[in-house]
Amino acid sequence: MRIIPRNTVLGVLVCVALLLATFGAQGQQHKAGPGDQANASKTAAQTFKNIQVLKDIPGDQLIPSMQFIAASLGVECEYCHVEGQFQSDDKKPKNTAREMIKMMLAINQENFDGTREVTCYSCHRGATRPVSTPMIPEQQTPTVENAATTPISTAKVPPKFEDILAKCVQASGGQAAIEKITSRQENGTITTPDGQAAPVDVMAKAPDKRSVVTHGKRGDSVTAFDGQVGWMSAPGRPARMMGPADVAATRVDADLHLSLDLKNLFTAFRVGGIEKIDGEEMRVVTAEQNDRLAARLYFNESTGLLVRLVHFVDSPLGFNPVEIDFADYRDADGVKVPFRWTVARPTGRFTIQLDSVKQNLPLSDASFSPPPTPDAQKQPAK
Repeated sequence: MRIIPRNTVLGVLVCVALLLATFGAQGQQHKAGPGDQANASKTAAQTFKNIQVLKDIPGDQLIPSMQFIAASLGVECEYCHVEGQFQSDDKKPKNTAREMIKMMLAINQENFDGTREVTCYSCHRGATRPVSTPMIPEQQTPTVENAATTPISTAKVPPKFEDILAKCVQASGGQAAIEKITSRQENGTITTPDGQAAPVDVMAKAPDKRSVVTHGKRGDSVTAFDGQVGWMSAPGRPARMMGPADVAATRVDADLHLSLDLKNLFTAFRVGGIEKIDGEEMRVVTAEQNDRLAARLYFNESTGLLVRLVHFVDSPLGFNPVEIDFADYRDADGVKVPFRWTVARPTGRFTIQLDSVKQNLPLSDASFSPPPTPDAQKQPAK
């Protein structure tokens, strides 16, 4: 059984369509301030307390690594950590995890020249105990990366990516109409599978600023990106600055003119075959960044619209996948806007349904700026 995080609505921090949820070792505050790259040069051991195995990785890569472990085992932070005391070694699973990480690193070093071929997920597959006996499925199902996606064969010659992109731009309203949109304000509701719901407000400003606020019972959860740095905050927890991998993924989702700018956001594209999502044919395009897998894009063969975007956020231990499905496209000031997003991670999913979309409103840049650090708040006014 997969363990779904408690208080999902409150813990979910949405960022653009990506809507990044914060979980992992957030009980310790980063020492770098907004816009500061200190953690990029500091190691995990210099940034956090009691780091014994992943000491030499960049400090801003520790939390993505913890996210990967949580997703691979299907657990929450508290499975290994004492809540509010992440440096504590009182829980046995934490020490076991250290030994497992050492084993994994040794396997890759001794058998694959240090290349990351074996990961936590290779054995755990969403369970705390690795499955050692093959399971007999209840029915024959195709082996695909996502059970909701069914591949089908095609004898047609794949189109060029430029033609797929041109069709998407036209379906979205055309270049002129898209370029006229300078800002967007959206209001709606975020809902989890167990029925929890909360109001959510999304603000975006061209070219690549976005702020998302989820209004939970315990307070607001905020995720924002100002075009350069991203940050996340949740009730009772300090703000956390995004690491480079999260920033790279967030930059894609924060692009208000995404269909026009896709070619500039990735370094290479590979057009694949046709897969079916909910009975409709989708053309699959794999996007790479500097020869590494970065995203997978699914374009509706009939309408040309982008229906699914899968991000692969890299961490020292493996890729953290985030799948976003776009639906309920409606016309808003001459452009097509998805009024429903379903965001899925290995640990769960949630849906945002918009009630209203207003465009070209005057939005202040301050709406997307990181909060001041505690040290800055203590400084006397000049």
